Amino acid sequence: MKKLLTLLAITALLFSVDCGSATAKPATAPGTFTVGDKTFLLNGQPFVVKAAEVHYPRIPRPYWEHRIQMCKALGMNTLCLYVFWNIHEQQEGVFDFTGNNDVAEFCRLAQKNGMYVIVRPGPYVCAEWEMGGLPWWLLKKKDIRLRERDPYFMERVKIFEQKVGEQLAPLTIQNGGPIIMIQVENEYGSYGEDKPYVSEIRDCLRSIYGKELSLFQCDWSSNFEKNGLDDLTWTMNFGTGANINDQFRRLGELRPNAPKMCSEFWSGWFDKWGARHETRPAKDMVEGMDEMLSKGISFSLYMTHGGTSFGHWAGANSPGFAPDVTSYDYDAPINEWGLATPKFWELRKMMEKYNDGKKMPSVPKAPMPIVTVPKFELTEFATLMTAMTNSKPVNGGLKTFEEMDMGWGTMIYSTRLPEITSSSVLTGEFHDFAQVFIDKKYIGKIDRVKNEKSLTIPAVKKGAELIIIVEGMGRINFGRAIKDFKGIVGNVTLTTENDEAEIMLTPKNWMNIAIPDDYETAKNALDMVKSLNDKADKGEIKGSFQGAALMQNYEESQKLADFMKPGYHRGYFTLKKVGDTFLNFETWGKGQVYVNGHAMGRIWSIGPQQTLYVPGCWLKKGRNEIIVLDVVGPKERVVWGQAEPELNKLQLEKSNKHNNIGDKPDLNSATPAVTGAFKAGNGWQTIQFGKTVKGRYLAIECLSTQKDNDRVAIAELYLQGADGKRLSREPWTTKYANSEEENGNHTGDKVFDLQESTYWQTEKSASAPHLLVIDLGSEQTVNALEYLPRAEQGAPGSIKSFRIYLLK
Repeated sequence: MKKLLTLLAITALLFSVDCGSATAKPATAPGTFTVGDKTFLLNGQPFVVKAAEVHYPRIPRPYWEHRIQMCKALGMNTLCLYVFWNIHEQQEGVFDFTGNNDVAEFCRLAQKNGMYVIVRPGPYVCAEWEMGGLPWWLLKKKDIRLRERDPYFMERVKIFEQKVGEQLAPLTIQNGGPIIMIQVENEYGSYGEDKPYVSEIRDCLRSIYGKELSLFQCDWSSNFEKNGLDDLTWTMNFGTGANINDQFRRLGELRPNAPKMCSEFWSGWFDKWGARHETRPAKDMVEGMDEMLSKGISFSLYMTHGGTSFGHWAGANSPGFAPDVTSYDYDAPINEWGLATPKFWELRKMMEKYNDGKKMPSVPKAPMPIVTVPKFELTEFATLMTAMTNSKPVNGGLKTFEEMDMGWGTMIYSTRLPEITSSSVLTGEFHDFAQVFIDKKYIGKIDRVKNEKSLTIPAVKKGAELIIIVEGMGRINFGRAIKDFKGIVGNVTLTTENDEAEIMLTPKNWMNIAIPDDYETAKNALDMVKSLNDKADKGEIKGSFQGAALMQNYEESQKLADFMKPGYHRGYFTLKKVGDTFLNFETWGKGQVYVNGHAMGRIWSIGPQQTLYVPGCWLKKGRNEIIVLDVVGPKERVVWGQAEPELNKLQLEKSNKHNNIGDKPDLNSATPAVTGAFKAGNGWQTIQFGKTVKGRYLAIECLSTQKDNDRVAIAELYLQGADGKRLSREPWTTKYANSEEENGNHTGDKVFDLQESTYWQTEKSASAPHLLVIDLGSEQTVNALEYLPRAEQGAPGSIKSFRIYLLK
């Protein structure tokens, strides 16, 4: 009996904690994590979750433990992580939890280093990740309903969650592991209202992890009631600078005794191609976290360390199409390559106050030094066409990537045209970057990022070959547009006119060729060309075969035709010592990069990202191979490795601003749909027009602000149709803005980007009245406008007096 009491005393000692200061124990004794009165309870004691959001696939496995220790050095006691379905099941029914996908090992490393874990297994995760974590192959079933109780979708979800459970269920706190909570779905209120669906996901997870493990759901304060389930913990997501009391006000009214937690406190923001690098002030982040901790509010800092969306895993946002860059630096306290930033040190100093007087954990040394690489040239070349040798062309109608059983890559479409005696307009849905050729001569591009859907082509002779090369980028990861097919979606039409009528042609007989983006495809193409050239040099092949081989010489191919510019480039660089580096690609066009067989990510000359982070753990002493797939063609085939990244260098054809005076409407003769004034303060406001109004262009004229001489800011706008329901914002684009703060990425599109923490804001020097004009895509019938000011306390930049127009 005495031995039993001693054992119980030791167990109790192992799991005794002070508020918020406990660390996960490597021991395997079971524990508990539950909801108490206004607090979480860890083994029966009050516990404040101080979580660091990190994503294991965005960190090379050899660096996992270093990044965990960096989070611990900030004073965090928990790690929060997503499980990305599509990286674990890249082909239907084939699961991979090895190597960089070994999520169980990541959790074990967390426990080894005294950290608890919160798991967010989706099935949808967003995270600026390809298709929000959903696998592309779901789209092979064209009529599938994603994130709904579609039978096939739910069948695959449950299989996936069961496979994840096989990895993680043994690691719950009840089993002596570090996992204290599991999230049910993710921000579903931003997608729809469907409690039966959310309930089915909850039941699935409960059946896997047991009734004892705590389950929670997260959403925004403006929409969490839509899908909130009575038996789940509710948490809020919001960003730096937010009015924290306001964010939890409604939750406090509904559940006055519930613990409060910000499950995503956004430390920065993500970058998209063609826009400035996003940053957020350290002061706002630190003050917000300080306020939450002083009030006993738990949090997860999203991101504490963002890492890199290697390969093709970066997603895209909507409305419209806004693909994300490869870097997921996120302006986080721990930068993309794992080092402490000024934000880190400011945050660490504040967190010392909440470490119960204990010494903060030491900051670990970087696992690798930073090295530079002298400029070198990529001399080997193979055209994109070379990769066609391993592809099986499909003749008939136009096929999408998914119909060709390809997840990521490039499609080549070709057809023969009848004689067209005058210029015509080629129109279609091209996902995402299309280059058009007539008889292998380059005609132009159609860029989905710019909402382009058409291109004028010259007159053609009968039998002219139309070739369209379409590169797919990351699938949309947020909102209803996640059902994002790649390639040419639908038909291609050519419209021309003669003296009598408009003529529309829709070619039906196409050749479809799929070329996947992967290292093996690139390597095989280059190796084949090298072999042919070696044989040609030795005289082993003659005549036209020799010419075909030598044609792959880069300079010769460029002389032949524009069609030969897209292709694979290979070169080598030598290292005397191994270390992290940042390879610069600002002289290149657009495509993918592989280093020593590792998919490093996308490049695009428009920026803002011009370098790719290359971890030293994937490099080696001596010769290292680099392959670049450039679907456009480079200005120079040179690369160099520098000591710091370049994440904020734009190389655009024109500014992102929408201040072309020719797009400004004449309001002098227009009649406002409604005039009035908004109320001061935070939160949504609805302005009823009192009648239905028709128009294609929404114009908001801001006459004054709540605070004199303040800049105007709008976080989100919606329009309501005649039935009182919100109109789709998917086709919206910014037509005109007389002032936009471009450097802060506070451009007009922020008012319809589905993100309540981002906003349009005028420049400091601009004076009222301010005008923002939005193209709704087509004429709409409208009877009300919904307006959301900035989320920060006091709602800075709030509009007071206004005039709202619906213009034809």
